[in-house]
Amino acid sequence: MVEKGMDAEVQGDKGKARGTANGQEGTKGTEALWAVLVTRELWKKNVWNDAKSVSIVALGCFHPVAKVQSAALHFFLGSDEEDEDSESEDEAPDIRALQHRREINKKTKSGERKIAKAEHVAKKKSTAKGSKSTPNFPAIQQLNDPQGFGEKLYDGLVRYDKRYSLEHKLLIMQLLSRIMGTHKLCVLGFYTYIMKYLTHHQLRVPLILASLAQSVHELTPPDALVPVIRKIAQEFVHPGVGAEVIAAGINAIREICKRQPWCLGETDGGAELLGDLIEYRKSRDKGVVVAARSLLQLYREVNPGLLKRRERGKTASMGLSSGNQPLPFGQQRGAAMDIDGLNLLEEHLKQAKGDGPDVDMSDTEDEKGWENWDVASGSSSDESEDEWINVDSDEQKEFNISDSEDEKEAKAPESNDRGDGVTEERVQSVSILATTKILTPADFALLQDLRLKEAQRVVEAGGGSQSKRRLAMLEAQKKAVVSAGDDPTATLITESNILGVRKKAKADYEERLASIAKGREGREKFGSAKGKKNKASVSSSTNKEKKRNKPIMMARYSSAVRAKKMASLKDKQKRLRAHIDRAKKAYH
Repeated sequence: MVEKGMDAEVQGDKGKARGTANGQEGTKGTEALWAVLVTRELWKKNVWNDAKSVSIVALGCFHPVAKVQSAALHFFLGSDEEDEDSESEDEAPDIRALQHRREINKKTKSGERKIAKAEHVAKKKSTAKGSKSTPNFPAIQQLNDPQGFGEKLYDGLVRYDKRYSLEHKLLIMQLLSRIMGTHKLCVLGFYTYIMKYLTHHQLRVPLILASLAQSVHELTPPDALVPVIRKIAQEFVHPGVGAEVIAAGINAIREICKRQPWCLGETDGGAELLGDLIEYRKSRDKGVVVAARSLLQLYREVNPGLLKRRERGKTASMGLSSGNQPLPFGQQRGAAMDIDGLNLLEEHLKQAKGDGPDVDMSDTEDEKGWENWDVASGSSSDESEDEWINVDSDEQKEFNISDSEDEKEAKAPESNDRGDGVTEERVQSVSILATTKILTPADFALLQDLRLKEAQRVVEAGGGSQSKRRLAMLEAQKKAVVSAGDDPTATLITESNILGVRKKAKADYEERLASIAKGREGREKFGSAKGKKNKASVSSSTNKEKKRNKPIMMARYSSAVRAKKMASLKDKQKRLRAHIDRAKKAYH
């Protein structure tokens, strides 16, 4: 059903091209939309959770109808928002209907205020929904031919750039960046395309920067990222913009450099640019300071050679002085002679199986270690027998390889002091467990615990600073593995990572009421306690007490005082005579 209508012309979702193509009534794509929606619902219920279901939705990402594309893109991004008329319209106010009513009815200020309030509510709800969405990593990992899928996404994004709205293009950018980051793809044209959106006044620029950083990985060529870093630094990090813009630019550069540190190199002026960015740690804004310090700490760990001597720190300076230089892009260190801590695992297995010197550890308990893991099964014996080709004995030729060049080269390094710095004692101390037993995932987990326990024992026995650093490194690795296994979104970059630390936003009405109610907990009933203390019966203050404590400025303008001032001479004489009579009666 998804294939139906795939050969039609692409319909945009912007302006007059919305829902039509070349002024003609476009195909609605109802069947394809239903196919995507049904697949999504069955995926949620864990009924269809295989690669075939993913391929159905992946085909919908290239459908000519923008509504079908949006539904398929939201499936991979893990969001339940669609462009169709659904639950979102019931929750948020209809902005278009209000604007249409505004054009017809009389223009008033109250109507403008209602539309502005409705737009604010709709924007707030859409932002809250977007922040709760999590990407569908299992579906992204089951894509067939991720490189071809990513290139087709990029081609459609560039070809129909003027037909799609910004929101639709952001969906494609997000999916393309997550596929590139998950499968380590190189779609180099994406970095050239996204540069035109890297301006501080661009709408939804934090999400664009997050998509850019998400697409970078350790296999991305640094030459493709150098223009992007320069563009971000020129547009976001300069004195002519606000502090939040500078913090967002530095955070975006940090996230990119975290995945590919060599995008700032010594040959292309990267050291000078890095020095300028780090100088913002002396800013007065907290967000800018935190962003600059995080960038400084990153390059202290990955490439301290780009920093000035006074900015490297003690640990990085000691590493550089000892010759511990980071390898350039595309280079790897020498082949590993052994797995770190494998002898600990060998000793542990021997102790667990009876402390015997000659213990066969090749096949025992291997099946338990492969639980919950898929093992690729080989071909059957019947199939392999059909592929054998019989060769006559007279056609076989004997070759004497005793004096071959390969054997001569192998004999050369056999000496007490090998040319690559590896001594014979070290070769002999290498554990043979890896050559006699296939290590299972359970064995590697046990190996990690054994290395951690050994590092703790060395530190408790009085090990130096090197032992403490090794223990801290092992603990960090274990924590990273656990967090990555529990939360697959740990490596996901969001808008909050780009915006960084910000000042606390002003609380809305509901938050203020909640704060007031929380402050009243465990307190007596709200109200004045004046006049209720030290009395037999609970009562308020009397009118006489209130009159006595009345402010003088209020008493001056009271009706009683004003009546005394305005009284006639006859009234004053009557009042005085009455006062004298009352006084005489009081003494008799």
